[in-house]
Amino acid sequence: MPATINQLNISPGGVPKLPVLEAEVGELGLVGDGHRFPEFHGGPHRAVCLFSLERIHELQAEGHPIFPGSVGENVTVTGLDWEALVPGVQPELGNDVRLEITNYTVPCKTIAESFLDRNFSRISQKVYPGYSRVYARVLRGGKLIVGDNVRVLNNGSHRKELL
Repeated sequence: MPATINQLNISPGGVPKLPVLEAEVGELGLVGDGHRFPEFHGGPHRAVCLFSLERIHELQAEGHPIFPGSVGENVTVTGLDWEALVPGVQPELGNDVRLEITNYTVPCKTIAESFLDRNFSRISQKVYPGYSRVYARVLRGGKLIVGDNVRVLNNGSHRKELL
């Protein structure tokens, strides 16, 4: 089963980001998405935030009230080897969009309601490696639709399905 986009999420600023069926991606991310604190979120190197549906399910099983979009990710993906999405990796989403992972997303208190005891550090890469959201810059924009395939370009030249 290929990796896919489970949900696309936008908001005028803040969380939760709410689901949309499709989105246009430009240099600064999903059109219509805003940021309450642009000094920490957004910009060309933090244009798109991605997170794993499998990680969300694991966190729910621990009792956290997290759900897709509640921690501010723009793209919730399923079927990827999440720990393989490290800075420098280039995911390709749908037929058009190519991103490059730039860094791990540092959690902040605005997402505290998604966690037991408001422990938002539960998705800190430093504290729980492999559970962080990731930021990406847009290498090529275009249209995304829920259900689109997600592929990872190996070294930017060969496609590799991560299952």
